[in-house]
Amino acid sequence: MKSKILILFCGGTIIMKKGKDGALVPIEDRDDAIKTLMNLEPRIKELADIDLKFIADMDSTNMTPAEWDQIIDAIAENYDNYDGFVITHGTDTMAYTASALSIALQNLGKPVILTGSQIPALELHTDARRNFVNAVRVATMDISGVYIVFDERIILGARATKASESKLDAFQTVNDYDAGEIRIDIQLRPNVPRKHNGKLKVVKGFEPDIFVTSLTPGQDVKDLEFLLDNDRIRGIIIKAFGTGNLPYNFGNFFKKAREKKVPIVVTSQCLHGMTKMEEYDVGKKALELGAIEGHDQSLEMLAVKLMWALKHHGYEEIKEVINTNFVGELKKRKQARKQ
Repeated sequence: MKSKILILFCGGTIIMKKGKDGALVPIEDRDDAIKTLMNLEPRIKELADIDLKFIADMDSTNMTPAEWDQIIDAIAENYDNYDGFVITHGTDTMAYTASALSIALQNLGKPVILTGSQIPALELHTDARRNFVNAVRVATMDISGVYIVFDERIILGARATKASESKLDAFQTVNDYDAGEIRIDIQLRPNVPRKHNGKLKVVKGFEPDIFVTSLTPGQDVKDLEFLLDNDRIRGIIIKAFGTGNLPYNFGNFFKKAREKKVPIVVTSQCLHGMTKMEEYDVGKKALELGAIEGHDQSLEMLAVKLMWALKHHGYEEIKEVINTNFVGELKKRKQARKQ
């Protein structure tokens, strides 16, 4: 018996076209957009029984937590009726959406696969067909969790980042191995979790008012203290140097952050780097001042996890949430309890 797969249509480059000025834009007619996607490979239904649900047709630059919640709702409402889900999505914020689904869809026992393309489906040299077909293939397999399928890679959604704006191999795994690889056959790592019949728990909702900043040498810390005067900013992520090192003059900044109950998460500026803040005195002092260490998590996951924690937990609990490993996004930290 063939698997039942639900396609959640969210737009992106995969179904864009060139506008009059040559810039890529979403296809205006909803039916035409859906037809463009489903005509990518008419034989796709040989792989699975496929249905499609329209969520949005947008450039993913415009994606917000409101759309994340719509996707989460669609999966929850249809969870018992399908064996897997494929989400077509723009590449720019795909890793953020994958992280959001990874956190909100707890005890997920089925595959949720995000994919898209670097070249629109209407172009002769598109990578859309290959990615779409492979995403459906992976969605029919005996795996569970949120993944990005792109080019030859199968990447755990909670560790994904977009690493290139133009390479067809656009995504990478942060601080870990890929979950699998698309070859003639599909190869998965032995630790990829299998399907299970546990009860899905949905905890949606994200606080979007966070700020992410990257340090530069000689930067005046008062520029960051100024951010704390904006009552809309609920949390801050600092991309620090090396292993999470901050200059010694951050004492007043952290004091002010504690007074205003604004959590400060510190990560590394290095794409494949991780924080080891106790290795250097400059990092250790920041921890003593109240910095929350990001460890080996991707920037996308840290941002989403902070947004989620701010929505569902109090100030004193934020550090524990950041330091909890939910789905493999964080090594050697507290494991989230099974629901």
